[in-house]
Amino acid sequence: MINAKLLQMVVNASNDGIVVAEREGKDKPLIYVNPAFERLTGYALDDILYQDCRFLQSGDRDQPALIAIREALDSGGACREILRNYRKDGTHFWNELSLSTVYNEADKQTYFVGVQKDVTAQVKAQQRVAQLEAQVAELKAQLAALETTSGNNKL
Repeated sequence: MINAKLLQMVVNASNDGIVVAEREGKDKPLIYVNPAFERLTGYALDDILYQDCRFLQSGDRDQPALIAIREALDSGGACREILRNYRKDGTHFWNELSLSTVYNEADKQTYFVGVQKDVTAQVKAQQRVAQLEAQVAELKAQLAALETTSGNNKL
């Protein structure tokens, strides 16, 4: 069995942000964040202790991923979603959040654990690929129109 000190060292060594929130209560308050979360977001545990994670969305609460996250929180389930979050300095980043429910010995839902990974580079690359694909499609359409036009001119 892993001891608590080793587990703490492992969590602190993670490159991904890890948060723990209480299951009880309307706002699911944060009770722990690891150093990677602090580096990722700019928020220290003392800044956000007992707050809901919604501060990470700033005013950007109309994201489809938030629906799945709320459903997981309400049902005690799990989910993995990508959403826009905001650092303490106001800059946004794309966060892949893996959310899971923690159960106690009596099989009662007690906490949530969230693992946060900054996937901004991947999202930006996907967005760029989509832009390039749209440009290629547009160029193909223009080429097809030119070929049709030049074919009509031969008649």
